[in-house]
Amino acid sequence: MRSDLHIHTHESDGLLSIEEVINLAHTNNVQTLAITDHESTQAINKAELLAEELDIKIIPGVELLTSYQGHEVHLLGYFKNVNHPLLQARLQEIRTQRTALAHDMVECLKSGGISLTWKDVENEVGANGAVTKGHIMRAIYHQESGSSQNKNWREIAAHFRPGGVAHLPYLNHTFEDAVDLIFACGGLPVVAHPGLLWDPQIVFSLLAYRQIGLEVYYGYWERQAALIQYYAEVADKFAILATGGSDYHGPSGFVKLGQMDVPYDSVLQLRSYLEI
Repeated sequence: MRSDLHIHTHESDGLLSIEEVINLAHTNNVQTLAITDHESTQAINKAELLAEELDIKIIPGVELLTSYQGHEVHLLGYFKNVNHPLLQARLQEIRTQRTALAHDMVECLKSGGISLTWKDVENEVGANGAVTKGHIMRAIYHQESGSSQNKNWREIAAHFRPGGVAHLPYLNHTFEDAVDLIFACGGLPVVAHPGLLWDPQIVFSLLAYRQIGLEVYYGYWERQAALIQYYAEVADKFAILATGGSDYHGPSGFVKLGQMDVPYDSVLQLRSYLEI
């Protein structure tokens, strides 16, 4: 059975609507889907209604941007129910903070000689979620596409990495607080795509904080097969369970929805933990 436990919709920085994501999952024979928008759970209720008609199981989720030792760490949270008032209040607060930070990023880019307006960025936002650097990157790409200054995604992303003109990490939500929040709201925290951490060894410190999960079956790594095998061994020794997914944001990504081979045993363990 095919499963994908890391999906974004236009409620955060995904390109597709909820309907399009559910229909694509059905087309790709995905039977279990986790919607994990950034700091937003707005897509989940509608996704559950649409998925029920197609016999697709939805695992409610969210992806949180957190900070650890002054660096960004992405954390997935999976739940039986995401309507906990504490969770929703904190998500609203973070969305506001991240949108304000995106304003600052745009100003940094303009000061660095990149012609961009806030309206250009807003045109990339499909819903009321946080405005993120993903939206800003798309705005730059669409503005420069077809011009003599056309840049590829790697060059655009460099603006937001350490040393880049718009490198403004979000540090207002610590990893520890985010883990505690997810547990307090009945969920399970899972460290997202550990192969993208600034220091690979930090994964052991993250997993040591509390009994949490690790995303193992992930595609946006240069040495995909080797890293999946490595992190499967790490999860087996140090995590409560392993998950995986495409981190799907839309057709432009080279990892397609449902493409990652997520063992069904991992899905069953997650569903059992959440009592779904």
